[in-house]
Amino acid sequence: MSASTPLRTTLIGAVLAATALVPLQGTALAAPAHPAAAASTASATSAPATSVSGIEDATARALARSLADPAWRGEVRRAALAADAVGLGGLTGRATATAGRQLAAGITEADRGVAAAKGLGSGAGPLLRVALADASMRERLASGTEPLVAAAPSDDDGATSFTAYDSRGTAHRLPLDAATTRPVYLVGVDGAKAVAEGLKVIDETLGSRGLNAPAPAAASTTAVASGIDTTRIDSVQVADVKEPFFKGDAEIFTLVTGFGKDGKPRVDTVEMPYLNKAGTTYYPGQVLVNWSNYKYDMADAVMMEDDGDTNYQALAKAIAAILLTITDQGAYIPLADAVLDAIPTSWWTDDPDYVDSWYTLAKSSSGKRNGAAGNGWMSVSPYHVAEL
Repeated sequence: MSASTPLRTTLIGAVLAATALVPLQGTALAAPAHPAAAASTASATSAPATSVSGIEDATARALARSLADPAWRGEVRRAALAADAVGLGGLTGRATATAGRQLAAGITEADRGVAAAKGLGSGAGPLLRVALADASMRERLASGTEPLVAAAPSDDDGATSFTAYDSRGTAHRLPLDAATTRPVYLVGVDGAKAVAEGLKVIDETLGSRGLNAPAPAAASTTAVASGIDTTRIDSVQVADVKEPFFKGDAEIFTLVTGFGKDGKPRVDTVEMPYLNKAGTTYYPGQVLVNWSNYKYDMADAVMMEDDGDTNYQALAKAIAAILLTITDQGAYIPLADAVLDAIPTSWWTDDPDYVDSWYTLAKSSSGKRNGAAGNGWMSVSPYHVAEL
């Protein structure tokens, strides 16, 4: 989800009629030794605590229990009202209330767990954030109504409800299509940051296997002297961003594939943080293909969406494994299908969802190009980037 918007702000649908909370019978969670302890323990009904969704759920429960401390509850409330989303690591790190300070170590561990689960390594930094689920809840939160804490469902399985916790650790099932009588905090990952870090991992992993090496100096002498030829995205729209409505903005990225100057398959990553709403036309003026990197005047583009539990290290290795089996036959061969075939079947529910693909984008391509899946379109044009 984009860093400029609330975490999963559209969890609460257009219908804002208040509904009663429905406690889950027999699901009260055992109290941990201190609030931070629950950050590494998933509830009985959640995903494993080693998965992103499991860590989010365990962290939501830990945060909920910590709000039994009135002073800490006030600190979190003030932070949530002051910003769209707040980093949990920073929030607990500067806490003055006892419960907030106790929670800090668990949040640090949970951040590390998220980074590991997404294949990002230790350099990703804090990733977990908390935000009010919907702006309509601000008044109730400001008035002192005790909030619930939840992690939004992380899979595209047609769920109609989600689990939220109160300060006693009791779980409540809440509907996805109506507001509650109490404000709800949502715990989740800073999606924009995760995608940016994830694409770095893909670039580094593919680079180590020779799948995005810079063009040889001799082959690029002319281009360096006069600039580079590119294909630019003038406008783009996607009908379905493959993101459940309750998870808010999508996190879109594109893998551009073709044969490099060295004759090996090549993959370049393109981050598209602006492309986050279905049915909306965007005008990014963004470079999609840098033709100085490619042997042939054609390339493919595969657009995907990060749905939460994406492990970028595993994704990069899977793509590399299949592309390294393809050799240059002296003519352009579309590689989009090879990239899609590299993605394990199990990843098509709540990992990098396939959005659409564009085959045989030529150096001279201009105008509107519909995606092969009929889910999106791009208007592109040749664009020469002159040397300074």
